[in-house]
Amino acid sequence: MTFDVVISGGQVVDGTGAPAFRADVGVRGGRVEAVGRLEAARAALVVDAAGRYVLPGMIDCHAHGDAAVFDREVQRAALRQGVTTFVLGQDGLSFAPTTSAAAFDHVRRYFAAVNGSHPSADGPVGVAELLAGYDRATALNTAYLVPHGTVRFDVMGPGEAAAGPDELRAMRRRVELGLSEGAAGLSSGLEYAPGRYADAGELAHLCAPLGGLPYVTHMRGYGAQAPVGMAEAVEIARRSGAAVHVSHYHGPAATLLPLVRDARAQGVDLTFDTYPYLRSSTILAMVTLPPWVPAADTDRALALLESSRVRLAREWEALDDAWPRITLSHAPGFEWAEGMTLPAAAAEHGVEPAEFCRTLLMETRLEAGCVMARPDEGPAGEESVRAILRDPGHTGGSDGIYVGGHPHPRGFGAFARYLGRHVRELGDLTWEQAAVHLASHPARRFGLLDRGLVRRGQVADLAVVDPATVADTATYDNPRSPAVGVGDVLVGGVPVLRGGRLTGATPGRALRPTA
Repeated sequence: MTFDVVISGGQVVDGTGAPAFRADVGVRGGRVEAVGRLEAARAALVVDAAGRYVLPGMIDCHAHGDAAVFDREVQRAALRQGVTTFVLGQDGLSFAPTTSAAAFDHVRRYFAAVNGSHPSADGPVGVAELLAGYDRATALNTAYLVPHGTVRFDVMGPGEAAAGPDELRAMRRRVELGLSEGAAGLSSGLEYAPGRYADAGELAHLCAPLGGLPYVTHMRGYGAQAPVGMAEAVEIARRSGAAVHVSHYHGPAATLLPLVRDARAQGVDLTFDTYPYLRSSTILAMVTLPPWVPAADTDRALALLESSRVRLAREWEALDDAWPRITLSHAPGFEWAEGMTLPAAAAEHGVEPAEFCRTLLMETRLEAGCVMARPDEGPAGEESVRAILRDPGHTGGSDGIYVGGHPHPRGFGAFARYLGRHVRELGDLTWEQAAVHLASHPARRFGLLDRGLVRRGQVADLAVVDPATVADTATYDNPRSPAVGVGDVLVGGVPVLRGGRLTGATPGRALRPTA
């Protein structure tokens, strides 16, 4: 037998949940051709996996790599964790589908601290065109969700009113077209603008064409508000028949897990993703602007920030305890403040935290990003993270944001942290369970049915992992440090990482779900 690549001598963790077994893996024509004893086989490349595990390439169910996936540093960061696929179009906001310059500009400006600037899309773009730009242009595969907030802005602009019949029909047509062009679901961001202006009826109407693909939601509430957010997600599922996937499902396990069980008891097909950290990251506008500031209309928002200084200062007094939990991650023009807490940066600037926040939002045109410490940071929070990731509906999502001088470390370490800390050190998952949670389960969820398993006929997205050393090295102080312990990765049967170094190959495909 002759193969393009043979991975020899490793323990295969195949993604089915079955016990790991000693086998060689033969790859030909981009797919797994054989799994077994292949000592007599010939191959153009032999990867010695002795003492290491061979896993299906992992799927990051929530990554903000819509622009960053073209960056070699980001590709290396993912591959060094064994991640071979990003699911993009998250939180209801990304570049496509847009037919108006206003909608494209809103996404580009409002979510700049999350998605960054796309290197080639500089105006309205459809899903098919956006996917074509990813195809074979990066070392990673990409899948894409139709973002509800983008669709809403494209039809209704920054308006806060409920959608009328004509607007619902126009939004539905855009969702249906995006799905027909290869999108793997519909996403919403119900704490962002303009997604937060939609009601359950609007979202259910747009979920109806999903046909088994998931409605992926950044809910309207987390933590203490998680019951509100989950109730709305269940209502949307009930009215539309859609499966639900909850993004970055974090908070007290004693609150969150019963909500999951109750939803399933009502017949909802529910899954979720998490990242194994206690701090979050988002745009500064979302966590600080009061509801009366129209964040979807940048010019009006900036005018109110200018004219409402006294009102904002009064209302922001309620954030006095929260300011120290905010660390600036992205601050164009204020790069000196990136990595500093907001009070420390304010002191350096010679003003109070509230005034510095107002200045920063105005000067960056709302393009500031931050990392937020949770109030429950500590042992109780860690126990909740561990309990939630053990649920069978769990999948991995880094929520990686790669913009700014001091991003959250999760984009550089989440999956390695799952394997090193939560599998090897804590035993929260076995290696076999981890391959299900991080590879095969996500593949099924998003209809990527020829990926996620080490099995004959499957696409050869494969990661060779050292179980004794795999670990995250990125920290809140040093967030861009790459993981260790994953030295060799194949995407579509092509080596993209050898000895921990990028090969320069760009075989990543723009993936479309299988019917």
